[in-house]
Amino acid sequence: MPFLTVETPAGLMGLEERDGALTRLCLPGMPMSLQDCGETPLLARAREQLLEYWSGMRKTFDLPLNPRGTPFQLRVWEALRAIPWGETRTYRALAEDVGRPRAFRAVGMANHRNPLPILIPCHRVVGSDGSLTGYAGGLALKRRLLELEGVSLP
Repeated sequence: MPFLTVETPAGLMGLEERDGALTRLCLPGMPMSLQDCGETPLLARAREQLLEYWSGMRKTFDLPLNPRGTPFQLRVWEALRAIPWGETRTYRALAEDVGRPRAFRAVGMANHRNPLPILIPCHRVVGSDGSLTGYAGGLALKRRLLELEGVSLP
């Protein structure tokens, strides 16, 4: 599987491609078990769009994504993609969006297992009081992403 490391303002990230779609984005500090295999046209596009995002010039991504997960996780990840730049949702609201209003803890676990953070913007999900809650890349990175998008935080 092609894998490319990308130096971003937040640190080194990794992009993985399989069968013409992105399957994983590793955040800084996450284990990157694959060797950098060089650039493919898709990985080059993904790197360019990721860097445009970090510069504030890109608000949506136009890349083929193929995250692997359960049907419930896939529904949650699709709902995450519908949260616009600069907006947040609570876990409870996201659970309602996927038709499982009491499953906010399961939504939290699906967020935690999101293999394509930033591209599937799980950082836009906050606690019921608007506070920052867990993020695979750490709360400092989550805060940085939300601030980049202009979200006012408590």
